[in-house]
Amino acid sequence: MPADAPNTPEHPRIAALARVLARRPAETRPGDGGIARAAVAILLRDAQGGLELLLIRRAERAGDPWSGHMALPGGREQADDAGPEHTAARETREEVGIDVAAGGRLVGALEPVGPHSARAPRILVRPFVFAVPADVQVQANHEVSAAVWIPVDELLAPGAVTEHLLEMGDAEPLRFPALDARGHVVWGLTHRILGDFLHAYQQAA
Repeated sequence: MPADAPNTPEHPRIAALARVLARRPAETRPGDGGIARAAVAILLRDAQGGLELLLIRRAERAGDPWSGHMALPGGREQADDAGPEHTAARETREEVGIDVAAGGRLVGALEPVGPHSARAPRILVRPFVFAVPADVQVQANHEVSAAVWIPVDELLAPGAVTEHLLEMGDAEPLRFPALDARGHVVWGLTHRILGDFLHAYQQAA
């Protein structure tokens, strides 16, 4: 994917963030060990001077452990994908109709993450950050019930910090750290990915 593409936002934080991510050690790709692989995209657009990122709500679907959760566009790596970056781009195009290969640029990659819970599928998720044009249009498919652009600075505000209570039948509910994104609660894997992203974003200030 080209480093620079036409119509890419020129917000100064994009270039600074790219430098921060470029300084991170290169990932040594581990053996899969039977673990499925996936990739997600953090899409950034310049909206009236401030950067926003795109969050989606996954459609309710039986058998999906992340059914109805807030998430980032993305999905499982397929056999014909050229690598995790290609997976993130393909899934983004399929789920929200945004072609990062045609109109965006790769800013950098974050650390791969996997679920902490033994009840969740064994999967390794690689996040990629892309800058996209300010006027990009979201066209969600059947896997997405909602898509919202959230100002990054709002996610950094103290008021965004919250928690998610996971009901466990008659047992005491489990408490997980979370972010309040304009009424949408982000927790779990997506919260961890955004935590890493927001740390890099602050370093790019």
